[in-house]
Amino acid sequence: QVQLVESGGGLVQPGGSLRLSCAVSASMHSFNTMGWYRQAPGKQREVVALFTDSAREGSTNYADSVRCRFTFSRDNAKNTINLQMNSQNPEDTAVYYCYEAQLYMSPQYDYWGQGTQVTVSS
Repeated sequence: QVQLVESGGGLVQPGGSLRLSCAVSASMHSFNTMGWYRQAPGKQREVVALFTDSAREGSTNYADSVRCRFTFSRDNAKNTINLQMNSQNPEDTAVYYCYEAQLYMSPQYDYWGQGTQVTVSS
């Protein structure tokens, strides 16, 4: 069973920065889709940043609300993915989940982390 463990959440003031990391217990080459979702109280889970590994090069899609503030990255050697969050505002408060999947080919599977709380408040 693949395990995803997030770290780096916490309390940050508006305008501040946090960096989330997700350690994956399997080779990154096992997945073609990876990224971060979040769920705020009373709201549905939404995508924050999603990287898709194509045959030539990967591409990352960001939610409009975080584009130019958040940056997705991955380290294949360390089997980790990261989310650098800058210029945070209270609307970024949510539980953040990392996500790894193999999609568009057989077999398909996906895995989620347990979530890490991010609170933006003064």
